[in-house]
Amino acid sequence: MYRRPLPTPDEALKILSRRRTRPPMRVPPPAGKSLAKFIRELDKKYGHGPGALQARWKEIVGENLARRTEPVRIIKSRTGEGGTLELRVDGPVASLIQHQVPQITQRLDLLLGKGVVSRLRIVQGPVRAAAAASAPPRPRRRPPLDAAKERDLAASLSDQPDGPLKEALLKLGRGVLRNES
Repeated sequence: MYRRPLPTPDEALKILSRRRTRPPMRVPPPAGKSLAKFIRELDKKYGHGPGALQARWKEIVGENLARRTEPVRIIKSRTGEGGTLELRVDGPVASLIQHQVPQITQRLDLLLGKGVVSRLRIVQGPVRAAAAASAPPRPRRRPPLDAAKERDLAASLSDQPDGPLKEALLKLGRGVLRNES
């Protein structure tokens, strides 16, 4: 087998000056980056997803079920028929939801359009709405006592010495008189 000898440095320079080397191929940008603007426009125009459902979920299922359920995502079918709405449900409420599937899908048809959602997929797990609902309610501000009742209460406690006991009795008296009204 015959091997050619390597070129000398001068010959190598001549060869390289005659032949241009190609620059390496650039890595294509991520598809999500180039499609982001297009997707935003489509979402504004046709934005039917769990975000749109969460805003109106109380209207669809009612306040009691809305506290114990939340829409997670809409799964489109491969055949092009109606999709599946995945619901996260808090514990035993799943049986209630299962009985109300026809009513819920009818209401979803009104909101999203006929046939967008044809089935419900129930997944049991923690619900964010339940955590927000379990926060202690803020105390309501009660209206002040009318002047005549306040005067009668102060007169009945006038013989008590000033101090924390008198303040506590005034507070208790105001609470009792408000509840009587």
